[in-house]
Amino acid sequence: MRGRQESKTDRTSFKALLWTALAALIFGLTGAGDIAEDLLRTTRNSLHWHKASGDIVLVKIDDESLHKVGRWPWPRRYQAQLVDRLTEAGSKRIVYDVTFSGPTTAEDDALFADALERSGRVVLPILARSGPGAGLVQDSVPLPQFARHVQLGTPSVRYNYQNAVWQIPYAIEIQGKPVPHYTALLSGVHGNAGDFFMPDYALDPKSIPTLSAAQVLAGKFSPAMVRGKDVIIGTTTDAAGDQYFIPGTGKTGGVYVHVIGAETLKAGRPISAGWVPALLVALLVAGLAQARRNPFHQFLLLGATFGFLLLGPAALEAHLVFVDIVPGLFAILVFAAVLGRRYLRQRGEVNAVSGLPNLNALQANRAATDQALIVARIWNYPEVVATLPSDSERQLVEQIIGRLSVGTSDRTFYHGDSGIFAWFEEGRKPFGHHIDALYALFRNPVRVSGLSIDLAISFGVEIGSGRSLANRLASALVAAEEAAHDGLKWKYHDPDTFENASWKLSMLSQLDTAIDNDEVWIAFQPKLDLKSRRIIGAEVLARWTHPEKGPIAASEFVAAAEQHDRIGKLTDFVLEKAVSAAAAINKRGRDFDVAVNLSARLLNDKQFIIRAAAVLARHGLEPRRLTLELTETAELAARGEALEMLGRLRELGVQISIDDYGTGLSTLDYLKKIPATEIKIDQSFVKGLCDNRSDRLMVHSTIGLAHSLGRKVVAEGVEHREILDALVDMGCDVAQGFIIGRPMSLESLNKRLSSDRGRGRRVA
Repeated sequence: MRGRQESKTDRTSFKALLWTALAALIFGLTGAGDIAEDLLRTTRNSLHWHKASGDIVLVKIDDESLHKVGRWPWPRRYQAQLVDRLTEAGSKRIVYDVTFSGPTTAEDDALFADALERSGRVVLPILARSGPGAGLVQDSVPLPQFARHVQLGTPSVRYNYQNAVWQIPYAIEIQGKPVPHYTALLSGVHGNAGDFFMPDYALDPKSIPTLSAAQVLAGKFSPAMVRGKDVIIGTTTDAAGDQYFIPGTGKTGGVYVHVIGAETLKAGRPISAGWVPALLVALLVAGLAQARRNPFHQFLLLGATFGFLLLGPAALEAHLVFVDIVPGLFAILVFAAVLGRRYLRQRGEVNAVSGLPNLNALQANRAATDQALIVARIWNYPEVVATLPSDSERQLVEQIIGRLSVGTSDRTFYHGDSGIFAWFEEGRKPFGHHIDALYALFRNPVRVSGLSIDLAISFGVEIGSGRSLANRLASALVAAEEAAHDGLKWKYHDPDTFENASWKLSMLSQLDTAIDNDEVWIAFQPKLDLKSRRIIGAEVLARWTHPEKGPIAASEFVAAAEQHDRIGKLTDFVLEKAVSAAAAINKRGRDFDVAVNLSARLLNDKQFIIRAAAVLARHGLEPRRLTLELTETAELAARGEALEMLGRLRELGVQISIDDYGTGLSTLDYLKKIPATEIKIDQSFVKGLCDNRSDRLMVHSTIGLAHSLGRKVVAEGVEHREILDALVDMGCDVAQGFIIGRPMSLESLNKRLSSDRGRGRRVA
């Protein structure tokens, strides 16, 4: 069985890895992670921040220059003066990031042309700009009278949505001829037209030597600052335009891009490895993680790789090797999510105590549709577990499974809470004698931690059918409960009985008759006082065992009676039996309270309070010993007549409990309106308080709120010791659930009370 499961898991893992690879490949090809890639690379740049070489000097046409010289664009006589000043200072090369494509005045153009000829070391631009996804378009070339005296280059770049430049060409082909890019000219590192490199934005722009154009024009600068160095002239002010986004720095003049690009090439020729290597590493690690069986090792491996991909490229980028990592990170996250979902699902399908598949796993077993389902129920399981050392429950389960396994070697057992064990059998095989034999095995006590323990067991059987496994499991549990009630070893449940339409139509009329014929009986579920650890009362529940159809689910007939306004007779019957039993127990000197469910629909019945008072008087039970648990509190919160009836019940002395608190309209408004003495926290929150932080906070805060309002708190659905201990720590007053006791007959309740009193021990 384990081998088949592992083989299935391996196939599932391979498919998960394959789909992860496909998703990451599409992610990388579509460039979906480009924005994240840019942000991550910018963040990593801070890990290897460094300074410029100082070989390139930037002459800025900045706000100071515009203030002193005048509005932009300047007359070209000032450009001529700039060229002369820088040439006289001994600049190696003067590169203009300013266009000179159109004529101005003849005098100014002549002055500038003469300065270019005198210098012989000026580079002017041919512009061919492009945007995201756009082709190169030639915008301008220098006037012929300028072009004949200069070298031509291009500052054209490709920018993205952010107006940031992540790819710079070595050269651009314009009019069929390659024109070197400014970065190539300034660095002396050339490449083919159409080849791009990534600039190193880890270079600090503030470390680039700069002069204001106004300083140069005024001659107020040290010639040594530019002597033997390349000088690039460009605008850095918003007023002149040509602004780009420098990653890690912000918006500034585009001329900085050329300097940073040139400094990058001076340090070495960058290598762009793309996103494939990181993706291959991620998929390789995902494959290694898949081969591990321990979830901790799997997630540790994936987490370490994620961190390595996130930060590791910084070391490569410091040496101008650029790797795109987002597709690889995407693959790691996707595969981790797949493993996490599988882990949570498997964890949700395994019993934490025994390691056996639980009832969730049973319901997911689609292959067992045509097989018979058998349930074994250990009725005193919670009581047995409560008396054992905390680490002995697994030993108890092993003893139980050992006996259930007799006669077969390949049976898969499913372990549910509170002593439920289930398995499948071939429906065509006779298994009645086998169940009889299993029952006989449990007549002998088991030994756990040196203790000899008797186990009360019954079996329920449901044959294969087209119904869901959840419904079939419920039917088998009902059959096991009925078998225990009837004193039988096992009982068969036929799912088709509830499909009979005539039964559904006649159920309500049969219910009235069943009450008269004692087919309806009451069960008592004990309540435990958490301070004294003694049984102080019970909730009284209606049960109906049909002579032909067996046990009828309470949720079915109670809901039907409520919906069709037939709940009155059933409530009166339960109230009579409950008060009678409580009165008898109290007369024996045992303080004992009973709780009866009260539908909000009965609060319209003005005679109910009279009948309740009569029942209490007839049996001599103090009204404070009776608690009426309200259902549908959301519905009655706004009804004045219902609140008036509750007030009269409180005047009689009867206790009022808000049932299923936490579901529906749980507001302070109706808590203030309803004169309740008790709040009963719904089991859906109680069962999850040890595993779910929000459930724990809800239960804890409800207890504090109830106590601040002077009300007692009952927690229902308590099935495990750790939940019971947590409720004690929270200051809860009363607990009810399987670990305290299952719903039982009055005879069983009396035996329980006598046993507890005789032993003088505290419960749970």
